[in-house]
Amino acid sequence: MQRNEVKTQYKWKTEDVFQSDEQWEKEYSEIEKEIDFQKYRGTLNTAENLLAYFKAEEKVSLRLMRLYLYAFLKSDEDVRVSKYASMNARVMSLFTRMGAETSFSTPEISALPEETLSTWIKDDVLKDYDYQLSRIAAQKKYILSEKEERILAQTGEPLEVAYDAFGMLDNAELDLPEIEYEGKKTKLSHGLYSVILGCNDQKKREEVFRLYYSAYRKIIGTLAVTYYGNVKKDIFYKNVRGYRSCLDMALFEEDVDRSVYENLVRCVNAAAPIMHRYMRVRKKALALKEMHVYDLFVPLVKNAELKLEFEEAYDLILNGLSPLGEEYHRLLKKGKEERWIDVYETEGKRNGAYSIGVYGQHPYVLLNYQKTAFDVFTIAHEMGHALHSYFSNLNQPYSKSEYKIFVAEVASTVNEVLLLKYLLKTTQDQKLKKYLLNYFMDMIRTTLFRQTQFAQFEEKAHEMAESGEPLNKDNLSSMYYELNRRYYGDALTHDRDIEIEWARISHFYRSFYVYKYATGITSAVCIANRILNEGEKAVKDYFKFLSGGSSTDPVSLLKIAGADLNQEETYQAVMKEFEAALDEFERII
Repeated sequence: MQRNEVKTQYKWKTEDVFQSDEQWEKEYSEIEKEIDFQKYRGTLNTAENLLAYFKAEEKVSLRLMRLYLYAFLKSDEDVRVSKYASMNARVMSLFTRMGAETSFSTPEISALPEETLSTWIKDDVLKDYDYQLSRIAAQKKYILSEKEERILAQTGEPLEVAYDAFGMLDNAELDLPEIEYEGKKTKLSHGLYSVILGCNDQKKREEVFRLYYSAYRKIIGTLAVTYYGNVKKDIFYKNVRGYRSCLDMALFEEDVDRSVYENLVRCVNAAAPIMHRYMRVRKKALALKEMHVYDLFVPLVKNAELKLEFEEAYDLILNGLSPLGEEYHRLLKKGKEERWIDVYETEGKRNGAYSIGVYGQHPYVLLNYQKTAFDVFTIAHEMGHALHSYFSNLNQPYSKSEYKIFVAEVASTVNEVLLLKYLLKTTQDQKLKKYLLNYFMDMIRTTLFRQTQFAQFEEKAHEMAESGEPLNKDNLSSMYYELNRRYYGDALTHDRDIEIEWARISHFYRSFYVYKYATGITSAVCIANRILNEGEKAVKDYFKFLSGGSSTDPVSLLKIAGADLNQEETYQAVMKEFEAALDEFERII
């Protein structure tokens, strides 16, 4: 479908950011001249001067973000249009300039006496910046001199080479072979691999699995060196700044205590018997003599899709999310009616789905909607992100509006869980009910168990390298294989090729990111249950979380909403949900 064939009501309204490209160009020319903060250098020693600097930086940053938002949205409407790709690149160069211009500020502030910072944190004049200042105070021992920080800032680009190299290998130079599928020979791709893994033919699933990993096996040595390079980058930053470990560095940057991570890993490992039982049930449901790793993605229930038009899907979501109250309902309708959403797939449009929120603008959501259950849940998911941004931006000053990545997947997953539970409660179709139970169990398997497995792989790989043990294809593959066996148990046949799955996980190049998916779904299930059980009081607390931005640390915000990640009971509650779904599924199959 061409973009001009889509009705206006299903296309996002970029005019809310800039009326035209010409207006964008005018703003770009003006702001280009305003990125100059040198007059503030050496003056950040009084509360009044610091406030003036913060306000000036914010003013420029807000205008830069508007420029970025417009170029980003227009580029994603059709990635083939070089004009918008160029506009995007031009904005990014301004951000780079802005970073260089303001690089003096954090070292200058952190160099001040602790008593001064402590006083400023409590000063009403700087109340919009108290959390920001408290983080600078906490980072004081890790922040270097201005000169050293400028040098470190320049290492960012060259030390991303491992990530860039992986992207080139994985997306452009991986020599994937041809496969016969649906009666014709076609070149295998990452997307087609996922499609075939979900097909009914086990022999075809096995074939695609073998072919796919044979391509990775040919370059596994190079991929091991590339990943080791990424780990060495982390160790470099850890050593230069003086953190105890790479994991501690990553947790500190998110303002998350190590005990949260350790609770997650301990509780997930303790729940391994439940996962092993699920593997036995899955094997039985698929009627397989042997269940292999390439059988984990085939649906247990066939032909139970929610084949809904977009309008029908949105109405379903409005009903499913009704426990969140009238205000949330009104904003969901407002988002659709006022064209926050770009709905349909068109030629050249960015694939996938996302939400983007910029302070001072309403959020935008990209979809590529198809009539599937997955796409229905995707609408709920992305609108969860959108309204999280909406509430944080509405209720916080710019300096506290951007929530931490640690909580980024919570609101979206709360929406998915509420919608799922609504459907389970209201459907009379037993086949659909089985499908939904399977959907929920696989959501927990892939987001809680699998991502924690990934996190343990990262942790062990970094520990090995930090202790001086070089990483190579053999020790990385052996470690991954043993983790896979431990997580999935004996009901699964652990095909040897799975040992190199680590080599294709792009998230490993954003170290210690994946555990946040696991804590995110843990939090979301607990919050959704509290909303369903306690009603208005729980909704009010949840809205405090949605409105919290980065006004305090993310774990404290989640605790307000009803998910205390410092307590093992929080993780165990999700395991009970998983087991209850498994009990019900086993009862009705």
